[in-house]
Amino acid sequence: MAKRNWMRMVGEYSSLAFLLPIATMAGYAIGYLLDKAFGTHFLYLVFLILGIASGFTQLIRQIQRDTRDDNGS
Repeated sequence: MAKRNWMRMVGEYSSLAFLLPIATMAGYAIGYLLDKAFGTHFLYLVFLILGIASGFTQLIRQIQRDTRDDNGS
């Protein structure tokens, strides 16, 4: 089993630190803009939840990928 490059690992894990907040803010911003465009007051919540869910989905995928690589599969 080849060891992974430490710089690559630092880059991957530092990107995870930004992933969840950026996905959350992007979902909120999209919902906010749609609320303004359509004159509604609930779309920001829908897209906020979608942003949080997408951030956690990517976080879980990365963790699964890392644990699969560490096990040698």
